[in-house]
Amino acid sequence: MNTATIETRPTTLRKLIDSGWESKSVKHEMRDNFMRTLAFGEELFPGIVGYDDTVIPEINLAILACHDMLFLGEKGQAKSRIMRLLTRFLDEWVPYIDHPDLTVHEDPLAPVTSLGRRLVAEHEPEDLKIAWWHRDERYAERLSPGTKFADIIGEIDPAKLTGGVSMSAEEALSFGLIPRMHRGIFAMNELPELDDLVQVGLFNILEERDVQIRGYPIRFDLDIVILFSANPSTYNRSGKVIPQLKDRIGTIIQTHYPSERDQGIEILRQEVGDDLGGGYPVEVPYFMYQLIEEITNQARRSKFIDQASGVSARFSLANFRTMVASARQRAILHGEKPAVPRVSDLGHLYASSLGKLELDLMGTHQMSERQVLDAVVAKAIEVVFDEYVQEHGLAEIAEIFRSGVRVEVGDLLPSREYAERLKSVPPAWKLAFQVNAAESDAVRASCVEFVLAGLYSADRISRAQRHGKIEYEI
Repeated sequence: MNTATIETRPTTLRKLIDSGWESKSVKHEMRDNFMRTLAFGEELFPGIVGYDDTVIPEINLAILACHDMLFLGEKGQAKSRIMRLLTRFLDEWVPYIDHPDLTVHEDPLAPVTSLGRRLVAEHEPEDLKIAWWHRDERYAERLSPGTKFADIIGEIDPAKLTGGVSMSAEEALSFGLIPRMHRGIFAMNELPELDDLVQVGLFNILEERDVQIRGYPIRFDLDIVILFSANPSTYNRSGKVIPQLKDRIGTIIQTHYPSERDQGIEILRQEVGDDLGGGYPVEVPYFMYQLIEEITNQARRSKFIDQASGVSARFSLANFRTMVASARQRAILHGEKPAVPRVSDLGHLYASSLGKLELDLMGTHQMSERQVLDAVVAKAIEVVFDEYVQEHGLAEIAEIFRSGVRVEVGDLLPSREYAERLKSVPPAWKLAFQVNAAESDAVRASCVEFVLAGLYSADRISRAQRHGKIEYEI
C-alpha cells in the first residue's frame, strides 16, 4: 500500500522509476491491500452491521477472486455504503501522467491511450511530470434512470471530426464516466433500469475492457472495477437485464435487512450519532428505540405493504428523528431537560412515514396509507409491550382502571402533570417505572405512556382521542 507523504512522492517519471514503484491493476491492488488488512486483523467494513456471517464473507471472496460485483437487495440494505467502502482497499495514492490534454489518469509505466504512449515516448523520463491521485477520488457512481450511453461510455466529438480526425480514432471521442474512471472504481445503481443500449456497452467493457461507440471499437485496455446494485424483483424479471451482461458479472452478493431487532437499533444509533446532544439534550428510553425499530420490522412483515419494494433502514431513521423532534419541541415549550420521547410522539410519524411505504394494492382492501401505518404502529406496541409484561408483570396495572381511573396523555403535556395524576395510585405504577429506572419526571412520563399504550394494544383498557390528547380508561 502506497503511504508516501506529499513531500516524498516522485514528481517526474525518472524519480518514479528510481523509487521502485510498480504498476498494478486495480483489482490486484485491491486484493493485495485487502489481504494485508485481513492478515493484520483490522476491521474490514467499519459501520456495516449484521453482515458478519452473510454478506461480508461473500465480498471478501469476490475481492480475492478479482471479480466485478453485483449487490442484490431491497432499498436501505447498505448496498451503496458498502460499494463506497471498497475504496479503502485501494492504495492511498497512485501516480499519473500530469498533462492537460489527457482525459484519463494514465499509469506512467503502462499508458493505455495513444496520447499517453506518445508522451512517454517523446519525453525524457526527467521531463515527464507526474501527479498523484487519491483513493477517495477514484470512485464514481451513477443512478441508472435517465443515464445515456454518452454519459457513461462516450460519444464522437463533431468538433474533432471537422479537424480531420478519423471517426474510428481514439482522438475523435469524448469519453464518458467509465473511461474517465480508468484505474478506479465505477458503480452503477439500479442496473435493471439501464437502457438496453447502455447495457450492451457495459457488456463490451466487462468482456473486452475496450470501448465501442457507434460501431467503432476503440482499443485500449481499461483498468477498472465495475460494481452494480439492483433490486431482486426487477433484476430477476425477464428482459430487464441482458443475459450476456448477467453472465459476465463475477460475483452476485445478496444483501438483507437486519435479522435481529437489536442490530437495527445499533444501525439506528450509529446513524443518529451525536444528534441527541445540544442545548436541549434528548434521553431516549430503550423501549422507545425498540418501538421505532419494531415499527419497521412490522412494516416489513405487513401483508398490506409491497415487500418486493422493501422497507428501508431510512424509514427507521426518519421516524426516529421525527419522534426526537417532537420530544425536543415539548422540552423547549415547558423548559424540560432532558427531552424524553413518549409513545404520543409517535402520532407525528405520518409526516416521516407516508411516501416511504408502497402499499400492496391487492392486499390493502382499500385501506389508506395512514390506516396501514396505524395498524403497523399498533402491532409494534403490542409486540414490544408483551415482552415487558413477561419481564415486569405490567398487566397488573390494568386493575387500577376498574375503579374508574382515567389518565390523559399527550405529546405537549408537561411531564410534571403525569406525576400529579398518578399520585392516587403510586404502588401500582412502581411496576411501570421498572421499565426504565429513573427518577426524572420526563422518563417516568414516557414509561407511563408506554404501559398505557401497551395495555390498550392488549385490549385491557380503552382509549379516546381528541384534539391531540389521548384519554385511557376501563
